[in-house]
Amino acid sequence: YLQLPADLTKMHLTDNPHPQVTHVPSSQSGCSIASDSGSSSLSDIYQATESEMGDVDLTGLPEAPVDSEDEEEEEDEDIDRTSDPLLGRDVVRECLEKEPADKTDDDIEQLLEFMHQLPAFANMTMSVRRELCSVMVFEVVEQAGAIILEDGQELDSWYVILNGTVEISYPDGKSESLCMGNSFGITPSLDKQYMNGVVRTKVDDCQFVCIAQQDYWRILNHVEKNTHKVEEEGEIVMVKEHRELDRSGTRKGHIVIKATPERLIMHLIEEHSIVDPTYIEDFLLTYRTFLTSPLEVGNKLLEWFTVDSLRDKVTRVVLLWVNNHFNDFEGDPAMTRFLEEFEKNLEDTKMKGHLRLLNIACAAKAKWRQITLQKPSRDSPLFFSLLGGSDKGFGIFVETVEIGSKAAEAGLKRGDQV
Repeated sequence: YLQLPADLTKMHLTDNPHPQVTHVPSSQSGCSIASDSGSSSLSDIYQATESEMGDVDLTGLPEAPVDSEDEEEEEDEDIDRTSDPLLGRDVVRECLEKEPADKTDDDIEQLLEFMHQLPAFANMTMSVRRELCSVMVFEVVEQAGAIILEDGQELDSWYVILNGTVEISYPDGKSESLCMGNSFGITPSLDKQYMNGVVRTKVDDCQFVCIAQQDYWRILNHVEKNTHKVEEEGEIVMVKEHRELDRSGTRKGHIVIKATPERLIMHLIEEHSIVDPTYIEDFLLTYRTFLTSPLEVGNKLLEWFTVDSLRDKVTRVVLLWVNNHFNDFEGDPAMTRFLEEFEKNLEDTKMKGHLRLLNIACAAKAKWRQITLQKPSRDSPLFFSLLGGSDKGFGIFVETVEIGSKAAEAGLKRGDQV
């Protein structure tokens, strides 16, 4: 096959690189962005305490895979292969040039990874993109100045530019240029539609994917059937999309794609679908974009902790939060107090195994820092108390810090090891 030109390596585009081109309006904010790759798990902590915590049920928490040396060698080879941009472009080109009926699941996944970064596909759900990738046809126009669509010509396809630039000349004399990632052609309707203006290539080797009108209408028209809307008091508070991860039908379920901030917080303790296993990690990574303070989450978790049936789920959320984003607590006095209150709740409910996990996670994530505390005289109080020492058999730790004192203002915190 011919190698794709260098333009196709420029995958990371802005949301709207060409302001003059109008696309579907972007979805509302407050979305849960789900990914197929999970964030760091707590498996390192579990392994460190596994021998001492036989009574703790950790089956619901993710574990990091352990690879053999042979698998590591294979992964290194895969990295070497995929790091070659020319090879990557050839793989996409091979998938594009196949007839729709001949495309395998792997081909569609390759195309999906390529297409989802283009502005034309930005506001579509994952299932819609996947369906479009399965029916798209690849076309190449070799010469600059070639007319693709005449003014008044009946339209039968939706076009997305993969390489090159086209110009649309309108009857009123105006014109606009479209380049990689932009689209033109039909709208999702079965009505007869006609081209307004002339579309011609501006450079050599323009490449497109085309989707027939019938397929384009069918796929976008059935979007509503793949979504489930949750309503409260007559208002839609959450939208879920039905997804199938493979064609066997065994890995399918609903994934949250949009919701109010309150509903996203509540979903932390609800059952998660097999196709959305990393919802908690995704939420903890992205909540800063739609919440003003992490205490909105923390206060809810403390409230839910009092409910026996929710206690384990709440503890799992806090453990993942501490393990993956410890800076949220270490740099915020209010969140430090939340963590202390949560620790006290674990003590009161005698959840010793989870309390041990929390302490180990905090110790593992803590950072060295230097604090200078000035006293007006040698006899002045310290405003904090210490615990431990050689006679106790463990290190020296800060046991209490007086709220609002000079020690607290200097940054000294309960649990600090001196």
